[in-house]
Parts: sequence; structure tokens; C-alpha cells
Amino acid sequence: MSKLEDIVSLCKRRGFIFPGSDIYGGMAGTWDFGPLGVMLKKNLMDSWWHFFVEKRDNIYGVDAAIIMNPRTWEASGHTATFADPLVECKECKSRFRADKITDNISESVTTEEFLTTHTKCPTCGKENWGPIRKFNMMFMTHVGAVLPDDDAETTSKNVAYLRPETAQGIFTNYKNIVDTIYPDLPFGIAQQGKAFRNEISPRDFILRDRECSQMEIEYFVKPDAWEENFEKLRALQHDFLTNIAGLKPENLHEYEVPEKDRAHYSKRTVDFMFDYPNGEEELMGLAYRTDFDLQNIARESGKSMEYRDKRTNEVFVPHVIEPSIGVERLFLAVLSTAYAEDEVGGEKRTVLKLPYHLAPYKFCVSPLLKNKPELVAKAREVYDLLRDKYTFVTWDDSGNIGKRYRKQDEIGTPKCIVIDFDTLEDDTVTIRDRDTAAQIRTKISEL
Repeated sequence: MSKLEDIVSLCKRRGFIFPGSDIYGGMAGTWDFGPLGVMLKKNLMDSWWHFFVEKRDNIYGVDAAIIMNPRTWEASGHTATFADPLVECKECKSRFRADKITDNISESVTTEEFLTTHTKCPTCGKENWGPIRKFNMMFMTHVGAVLPDDDAETTSKNVAYLRPETAQGIFTNYKNIVDTIYPDLPFGIAQQGKAFRNEISPRDFILRDRECSQMEIEYFVKPDAWEENFEKLRALQHDFLTNIAGLKPENLHEYEVPEKDRAHYSKRTVDFMFDYPNGEEELMGLAYRTDFDLQNIARESGKSMEYRDKRTNEVFVPHVIEPSIGVERLFLAVLSTAYAEDEVGGEKRTVLKLPYHLAPYKFCVSPLLKNKPELVAKAREVYDLLRDKYTFVTWDDSGNIGKRYRKQDEIGTPKCIVIDFDTLEDDTVTIRDRDTAAQIRTKISEL
């Protein structure tokens, strides 16, 4: 298994991910995606959307606003329950999420339970803790003009939150979808977008950050059909993670979340865990949310969330199953799986063995020598041809051909195409494979 520090180094060196606001000293829990990171991230999101939405005729997309009416979070329970266990060291005043600095305790840990673990402060090494306090992770903001001399009542009316999940934007649009599309059950509503969580102690690179992208589906089913649909979605998630994202089955594990650790809305949750370089962490979740969200919306809004079955005329509030995944966690899982170090011709190399459809560039085109105009001109012809056909093609004429191969291996480019003097004679090029380093000659017309 690759080391996290090697992946972090590669990401910065090759333009996948940079620390957020790095030029000003950075900001904990924020990351900026560079040119290659943007392409890989987009490929992952497009692959998910194609697999779960475009290939199915009963999944519909929405793109809801990030800032929503604050009543959304009151109805969903986030205002009251969306909290992590915060603990402060009395010696150095450092603050941590209690369940992340010691083993075998949950998010619902009490002060007494935590103290019995005899955990030492990661900062100063002392064991002198204050009580566990619940810390709400939602980012608060103000909508409209708030002046310094406004009174508390005026200010509170302007309070809003950056959404901590994309799910509620789906639930608040459930009635809109039913009234405009009137789909048959079961059906799903999908969304990709940003979510914000004020993590107490962001850590482990992009695994636990304050701004992330989520991909979620709320799948609406008849109340008595949730179990069979749960299992179907469970199988689809395995299919996507292994066959589309390219993860190894042996690195994926299912965890049946016990009742005391489940989210307040869930009656059953299965977490898909992945063996990251720093250990096993949650990658994807599958939650049975019952009719919790729709009933809360009905109560808060005063509007019916009932669905009328077209065939039976039966009226009921659908139950919901939610497949949810964080893009950054998937991004890191894919990099961890693809990252390898091996030898080619007795020389060590780093290579990203990304699935072809996920690789930022599909081909790299190079003239054997950049100081030979005839080779450069021919290489440009081949480059333009492939760009028109495949779009994601890069050009490289820096250094010798061996260094170009190593660079393209490191960023995951599956094929390198080299134009040499034989090309000028017979219109054939050398194609070099990333994973095997094998080379073949082929006609330009067959590319």
C-alpha cells in the first residue's frame, strides 16, 4: 500500500492538489485542485453521474442552492443534532474531536467514557482534559446587510447556514419533481455539489476537510419495499467502486453501523470502508432514512408530501434510501489504488495506473527531437488529429524521451505517442504503454 506522504507529494509536484491559500500560509481543512486534479475530479464525477443517473430512466438530477432557508435545517434536525464531540486540553488549550484521537469510542462518547481511555493530548502529551462538549459543525453566515450596530434580534433574522450536506436540497425539491415529472416509484433524485462542515480538527489530507463535494441520491420507494431496494443499491455501489472507480475488492469492507452511532435520521446504515494509506476510513454510505425527512418537511411547511400511486391509487409518504459519497474521499481512494513504484529497464519509477476513462490525459504526443522542425510539424499534425478525436491529449517535448515517459507515467497518461524519423517515411508512430512500458509501431491512420 502506498504511503500518504508520497501521494501528497505527488499531488503537489504534478499539479493535482495544492494546499488552500498556500501563498498566505494556508488555511486548515481547505485544498485547491490544480489542472490535473480538476480533470481527474471531473472524470470521477462524470463517471458517477453516467453510472447512476444517465444509464437509468428513473433517476432525475437537481442542482439546489447552497444557502437555503434556515427552516430547512430546523426541520431536518441539523440545528439540534449535527454536532461532534469536542474536547479541550486544559494544559495547552488545543481542541480535538474526541472520537478521532483515541480508538474504540464513538461520536456519542461521554466525558466519563473518554477519560477512562487515558488518552494523551496529541499536542503537548499531557492527560488533563475538560468535559466533552457538542460542537455544531454548520457554518453560520448572514444573508443581506448586517450592520455593526444592529441589535441581536435583527441580526438573528439574517442568520443562514452553508449547507452541511446536499441531501436537503433534494428533499426540498421532492414535491417539485413529483408535480412536474410525476415519476413512477421507485425513483431517485441525484445531486452533485459542495457541502461545508466546520470540522474541529481537519486532518489526513483531503479525507477530513471543511469544504468538500458530495454525490448523493435520494431513492424514493414504497415503505414495504425498502429492503429489496436497499440491497439493489448496495450491489450497484460495489459495481461502481470496483468496475468504474477501479478500486480493489480486497480493500473495500462493509460496516453495519450500530444504532447508537447512526445519524439521527437513519434506521439502517451500511458504510463502505476503504483501506487508505493511513488506515481504514469511510468512503461511501448507504442509509435507510425512512420517511423522516419528508414528514419533517410536511410538518414544518404545512404542505403534503404524499405520493399517489398511478396504478393502485394508494396514497402514502414514500420512504427513502440514500447512497452518498464524498468526491474527495473517492479521489484519494482512486489515487491510493493507482499509485505504484516499480522498475523499468533497471530504473525506478513512480506510476499512476489509473483506469483509462479516469486518466486526466489519454495520450501524450511527442516529437523525438524538438530541434528538428520536420518532426515537430508532423507531431503537431498527430496531436491535432488526436485532440479532435479524444480531446484529452497533452504535448511534451521537454527533456529526453525517457524523462517524458517518467513524467507521463507519474500523472497516469495511458499511452505515449512518439514521432520519429521513420514516421516521415512510412507514417507509423511508436505507441508506448504506461503499465507495461511495451512499445509497438502502428499507422497514424489507425490511432
